[in-house]
Amino acid sequence: MKTVAIACLSAALSAAATAAPAPAPARPVVGTYDAAAVTRLCDEGIARSRAELARMEARKGGAGFFDEWNRLQIGIEDVVNPIYLMGSVHPDKAVRDAADPCLTKYTTLSTDIFQSERLFARVMAAAAAGAHQAKLRKDLIEGFEDTGIALPPEKRQRAKAIFDRIEVLRQDYDKAIRDDPTKVEVSPAEMAGMPESYVKSRKPGPDGNYLLGLDYPSYFPFVTNATSEAARRRYWMAKQNEGGEANLGRLDEIFRLRKELAGLYGLPSFAAYTLRRRMVGDVATVEKFLGEVKEAVGGLEKQELEELRAEKAKLDGTPLAQTAVHHWDLFYLKERVRKARYSVDQEALRKYFPTDKSVAFVLRLSETLYGVKFTERKVPVWHPDVRYFDVTDARSGAFLSGFYLDLYPREGKYNHAAAFPIRGVSTRAHRTPLSALVTNFNRQGLDQEEMETLLHEFGHVLHGVLSRAEYVSHAGTATTQDFVEAPSQMFEEWGRREESLALLAKVCPECPRLGRDDIARLEAARQYGQGIKYARQWLYAAFDMALSTDPRPPLEVWKAMEGATPLGYVPGTMFPAAFSHIASNYAAGYYGYMWSQVLALDMLSPFKGHMLDPRVGRRYRDTILAQGGQVEAADMVRKFLGRAPSSAAFFAEITGRR
Repeated sequence: MKTVAIACLSAALSAAATAAPAPAPARPVVGTYDAAAVTRLCDEGIARSRAELARMEARKGGAGFFDEWNRLQIGIEDVVNPIYLMGSVHPDKAVRDAADPCLTKYTTLSTDIFQSERLFARVMAAAAAGAHQAKLRKDLIEGFEDTGIALPPEKRQRAKAIFDRIEVLRQDYDKAIRDDPTKVEVSPAEMAGMPESYVKSRKPGPDGNYLLGLDYPSYFPFVTNATSEAARRRYWMAKQNEGGEANLGRLDEIFRLRKELAGLYGLPSFAAYTLRRRMVGDVATVEKFLGEVKEAVGGLEKQELEELRAEKAKLDGTPLAQTAVHHWDLFYLKERVRKARYSVDQEALRKYFPTDKSVAFVLRLSETLYGVKFTERKVPVWHPDVRYFDVTDARSGAFLSGFYLDLYPREGKYNHAAAFPIRGVSTRAHRTPLSALVTNFNRQGLDQEEMETLLHEFGHVLHGVLSRAEYVSHAGTATTQDFVEAPSQMFEEWGRREESLALLAKVCPECPRLGRDDIARLEAARQYGQGIKYARQWLYAAFDMALSTDPRPPLEVWKAMEGATPLGYVPGTMFPAAFSHIASNYAAGYYGYMWSQVLALDMLSPFKGHMLDPRVGRRYRDTILAQGGQVEAADMVRKFLGRAPSSAAFFAEITGRR
């Protein structure tokens, strides 16, 4: 799961107590919280925003509307985004729990805003004085329409109730995943194959056994390296049941409510309701794209699975015909093949990519490409692990923005990886942005996939902190959902090239260095298993589309769809209970990961193999990252490429031919 979008919101607590947002201080930061402060600031913020809304509704005509809207959204962001972040990362459970009812209140406020007839009349009366205002006006009209402004009163009220209920369900769904207490008991013998550092970093209980949680740094190394198939199976089964059975009911209700919402508009499905606002435009385009992906990778997936079956037969000493590959074998067997075929050991890579030095590498890389400078500063933080950096322009020295790094796992913390927008930019309001990178990395070092994750998620941070949007509603990643992943997916590429990886030696001269042959083998190893990987991505996207077009009990649909794949469905598992993307803003949008990747891989072409060219980097910063959502995504991409996009690089990538 690689990004967090927070509806038209973002900012720091430091501004939250003021009655009306003022120009941002040089370094806005997140304040300190306890549970009482969350509730108090939330209620005060709601009261201020409702008072501002009433003042806006009392005025007539469109004069001054866009600036009023900007102030309203800034006031909302300044309260809710830090609280959203704290609800995901704060070490005090009471603070996390206090955040949820606040988010519900702001969902209700957002619906009330977008169902205000007086406000809508002012939007319609507002004359756009330039391209950015024209785009904002268009987006606002669509937002009002999608929230029910044009519906009859009874349907409008039902739409409001649906939005409110979905938000409660989403919060409960995410909380069940975040707070899942499941531990998997593993004996010392079952730790065979695990790196020494992994074993030493985990303390056994009185009986000598280990209790492993469902966090990524515990789970993925185990299913990749543990020689015990029984232990891998037990751990995999636990992970597939993360979130619990109650989440299946929540997800079912969410999708049924979404279907009902679409019906209020006379639309056949939630997919039709959502996709009419996306780059793809309609359901048929997504279905055609997913069909092309499935056709491209189907044969390769079967070939790779046969190779893994042969590897397992060799390891187990069993006849090939009597050997079966299971889901819990995939990471382990792929790692065995990669070691044998490409001499690549993912655990051994951690000494090449120490976590702190890998972060320094990504910062140096970003500075080199985009003409900025990062300076670590001491500011109040919510946990001792958290670090903060100023972002300044390398030429002028002007302060641009700031960001936090919260990199390591802890109990109760959001357990995936994501960039959280805390504060959106608005050049019109002299407002600088602020973001947070939240991950769960191994403290000692990163493997290849974790390095990719670091680059990907920091790509989202860059999209936020380098944004120069005029209005806060267009800040950073506030672009169309099927483009928002493209800049981050593109940034992953700098972890695969000799030219860019050479920067690692500058920030860590004592680290062992990967040579040209090493990097080539790493890239070959990365591309192994693309058929399996993208067949799975197709399944996730197709499952999302199935629920978004014709909602049925999610586990029933999942059993049928996964059951039709080569490895089948495993009884007793409930993957949809933890598929948080489609419980939130990626519903009818999971295809966007692959759709964005089409654009991401194509946008590499202007670099023409010179991956550290600052001229192209600066043009990319100005053309793509700085624009946020104030320019249509398709127009930005065409301008940067100088032509229409091509999917050739994407299909070469997913079939292992790039």
